[in-house]
Amino acid sequence: MVTNNRRDFLKAAGVLGAAASFPASIGRALAIPARRVTGTIRDVKHVVILMQENRSFDHYFGTLKGVRGFGDRHTVPLPDGRTVWDQSNGARVLPPFHLDTEATNAMKVPGTPHSFADAQAAWNQGNFGLWPKYKTDYSMGYFKREDIPFQFALAEAFTICDAYHCSVTSGTDPNRIVFWSGSSFDPRERARGVNCRDDKSEPNNLRCWIKGALPEPGYTYAGNALEWATIPEVLEQQGIGWRIYQDPNDNWTGAMHGGLAFEGFRTCKPGDALYERGMRHWSLEQLEQDVKDGTLPAVSWVLPPREWSEHPSASTPIEGAEFTARVLDALTANPEVWASTVFFQTFDENDGLFDHVPPPAPPSFNKDGTLAGKATFPLDGEYFDDHEDKYTSRDDAITGTTRPWGLGPRVPMYVVSPWSKGGWVNSEAFDHTSVGRFLEARFGVTIPAISPWHRAMCGDLTSCFDFRMEADRAFPQLPDATGSKEALALHLQRPRILPPRAGAHPSQEPGLRRSRALPYVLHVDAAPGATAGSVTLRFVNEGKAGAVFHVYDTHRLDRLPRRYCVEAGKALADTWEPHEGQGFDLLVLGPNGFRRSFTADRADALPALTARYDVKDKALVLALSNPASGPAELTVGGDQYGANPPQTVRIGAGAAQHLRWPVAETQRWYDFAITGPGGSVRLAGRLEDGGHGVSDPLIAA
Repeated sequence: MVTNNRRDFLKAAGVLGAAASFPASIGRALAIPARRVTGTIRDVKHVVILMQENRSFDHYFGTLKGVRGFGDRHTVPLPDGRTVWDQSNGARVLPPFHLDTEATNAMKVPGTPHSFADAQAAWNQGNFGLWPKYKTDYSMGYFKREDIPFQFALAEAFTICDAYHCSVTSGTDPNRIVFWSGSSFDPRERARGVNCRDDKSEPNNLRCWIKGALPEPGYTYAGNALEWATIPEVLEQQGIGWRIYQDPNDNWTGAMHGGLAFEGFRTCKPGDALYERGMRHWSLEQLEQDVKDGTLPAVSWVLPPREWSEHPSASTPIEGAEFTARVLDALTANPEVWASTVFFQTFDENDGLFDHVPPPAPPSFNKDGTLAGKATFPLDGEYFDDHEDKYTSRDDAITGTTRPWGLGPRVPMYVVSPWSKGGWVNSEAFDHTSVGRFLEARFGVTIPAISPWHRAMCGDLTSCFDFRMEADRAFPQLPDATGSKEALALHLQRPRILPPRAGAHPSQEPGLRRSRALPYVLHVDAAPGATAGSVTLRFVNEGKAGAVFHVYDTHRLDRLPRRYCVEAGKALADTWEPHEGQGFDLLVLGPNGFRRSFTADRADALPALTARYDVKDKALVLALSNPASGPAELTVGGDQYGANPPQTVRIGAGAAQHLRWPVAETQRWYDFAITGPGGSVRLAGRLEDGGHGVSDPLIAA
């Protein structure tokens, strides 16, 4: 979709307000207005948290309109001109393919590998390309709206986060341990600048898988206990009420309970607060009764049994939908309680299921031990030390045995509350530590285990809410999600789903979505480097949140991409040398479609460039200077949104010019190029002015 004026954008945005049909549980949640007292986060009295199992964002929502899905135009480059959708299983290219639940038994798609070794190999330190080789062909399967209508309805009724990542490029235990404590590695070692080994961290599933039963004979545990404080312990110390709603003998042998890896939970006894609130049997029926009685704790976790967990092979999306609906039914049983409640639902990790967005992470190590990138703060202690070389695949040789802990691939995150209604997308970078930081923001506690890197690079989820809201329209209540077992039994009689021999690139639903304001004001300046033919990029963060810039040298895709972790209000620079007479071709990717690309035969073939935002007049201000010994003629144009005509700029040797690129007519989105006889620069993204907007109109266009 290319639109030429503001009227077209507003007309297209009209689809955002169209009424939709929602299951009864979602409809009830939508119908209850927020209880506004202070108009701030203090109005949240209850936080309820459900972590399901093993689904990636693209697997569920790659086709959903208005999110960074299969219509994303700013993606990781692969060798031979392939796109990120052209993943190889080692024998042939396999793009994502539809899990057709109408014609096959795809609702119960087989699980895929998801250990530290195969996850690291598929990520390839940011190079991607071989996902199905390490994760099997089933890793490329995805659902559409008609396959998982409840999940789509939940996303469209409330808020979906399309930049929420799991915390560790690995499996269940490492991520649930982060979710329950703030870290998967010992924060005391990290504070000393020491990269943890497996005795003080959780690279693979181990510590949460218990044997035995409660109360008798009791649990027995695997591995040594981790010793830092969990979030429940932090809450308990501060006198904040909490509870874990679970059947302790039907929580997938402990795997759903990240607290079981820790000394505090392992040694607690009947009568202790940790035991009574976090080890006893508290059912969904009790959750509903607590809501009705007005005794719901300030913070609650809900643990699913294996068959309701949504885990591929073991469970299904329709069973997960029914479980989620039961939780929502319980939470909306008392409108007064729901009016002051926030419900977070996410997934621990992606299984082996493909997601195309490169996860923000500390720089990886080159084979010579140097960092492929930089940060504006120390990174010591933010890596896993696989000193015995036993956790990585034998053919995963792109780097050594010291690996960044995370982040991992994107997973769905629904933010469900009276303050997050309306079908919003939030594209701020989040991970499992973000839920803990929301608890910090609301209850004034500090979770010591959350690392400085996570605090700088990941948000606290508060940008998902508008606490000034007083009331909202009611949505229709239609059939709920019950009967999943019966529906699944019929479904499994259909032919077995098989990955295709060849596939076509997937498509995404067209249309816009309400998009929350983001804290990012990011820039990349370019200038000739100190050595002949080199180019220096300067990464500037004028926003309120840290960000990771990913830089791909498309002339050297066999090398690690560089990553630059830049805190709010800071900047750093780095230099690239020309490649064997080919000049340079650098692609920079950042949050929410932020892109800068620099292509030239030589460094002085393009002007030195800075681009800054004029928030008041909604424009990019471009400063172009000509470093060459002769005059330069440049074209500024190629507007992908069709709003601004091209213009020719002539700059004398050593001279400079300033230009403006208006974005008011394009809902603050921009995507244009500066071209000359020797190369081009491309700039894309959204100008953030503190106001909400709409999703990128060119996604799925």
